[in-house]
Amino acid sequence: MLYVVGTPIGNLEDITGRALRVLGEVDLVACEDTRQTLKLLNHYGLKSSLIPLHTHNMKKVVPRLLLLLEQGKSIAMVTDGGTPGISDPGSYLVSLARDKGLEIIPIPGASALSTLLSVSGAATGQVSFAGFLSPKGGRRRNQLKTLLERGDGVVLFESPHRILKLLADLQALAPARVCLIGREMTKVHEEFLQGFPGKLLTELEGRTKIRGEISLFVMPDKKHQVELKA
Repeated sequence: MLYVVGTPIGNLEDITGRALRVLGEVDLVACEDTRQTLKLLNHYGLKSSLIPLHTHNMKKVVPRLLLLLEQGKSIAMVTDGGTPGISDPGSYLVSLARDKGLEIIPIPGASALSTLLSVSGAATGQVSFAGFLSPKGGRRRNQLKTLLERGDGVVLFESPHRILKLLADLQALAPARVCLIGREMTKVHEEFLQGFPGKLLTELEGRTKIRGEISLFVMPDKKHQVELKA
């Protein structure tokens, strides 16, 4: 069977006992980056066999994994952090395994999405999760415009190299929408920044370098919330 295993998004202690048991029992662990997964396995003294599975090799590796599953082998699939298939590689294998009628078992774990929302104080009503928007400026702004027009809260993931462009777009499209940034969540340099897009843009522009994984929650439009209550 295929196990879809959630792993820590930063702090290695954020993993369930069930996930550790499965990672230690399966025949093979398919992972986005063997170096990252080895850190986790070594931390808990697990000696599982690894095979890399990422965007660039999935067309070649997935058929092999499907064959092993059909032969009765058990495989755990993980990414560098969080859960496979949610803004990370994994959907392709899951989709084909389901088409073949193979058993797929989710092993829930840490999530950047729920982690950020839990400390926002504004995760009420509908929240849209859009993951990573397009790296192309025009397309990104169009995607963002469509999401913002709904008035609901929106959660986005962004790289440290493009966060300034995303904030500039938000400043242009929704300067009065409060945003919460979670950077390096659960890690040593965890940081949360809240404010209007312009304020966050000024803050980050003043830094010599921006590092770490970034999640951003655009809080619901207050006007939209009033209309819903009415």
